[in-house]
Amino acid sequence: MSFFTELWESVFTPGTSPALITATHASFIALIISLSCLVYVTGSIHFINLLVLSVLLYGTVIWFINELKQIKLKENEQLEKEEAEGETKKDETSKEEVRPSSKTTATAKVATPKKRKV
Repeated sequence: MSFFTELWESVFTPGTSPALITATHASFIALIISLSCLVYVTGSIHFINLLVLSVLLYGTVIWFINELKQIKLKENEQLEKEEAEGETKKDETSKEEVRPSSKTTATAKVATPKKRKV
C-alpha cells in the first residue's frame, strides 16, 4: 500500500497511524524551513513571529503524540461494558440506601454598604 493511500485511509479511522504521524512531521518541517528562508530573505518581524509560533506548535504536537503513545486507549466496546457495569453498581447502591432529599435552597443575600469613618 502506498504512503498516500494509507494516509487517506487514516483520515477515516479513529486514532493515529504511522502515516499520519509521518505526514505531520513532514508538514511541520516544511513549514519551519519555509519560514526560516523567509526570515533570512526579508528579516521581517512578522515572519520571525510566525516561525516562533510554528516551532512552539510543533513542540506541543510532538508532546501530544508522545502522550498518546504512553496511555492505552480503550475500544468503544470496552467503554460501553464499563459504563454498563457502573450503572448496575449505581443501581445496587441506590436500592440499598434511600437518602432523604435536602430541603435547603440557595438564596441571594442583599449587599448593604458599610459605613466608613472619615
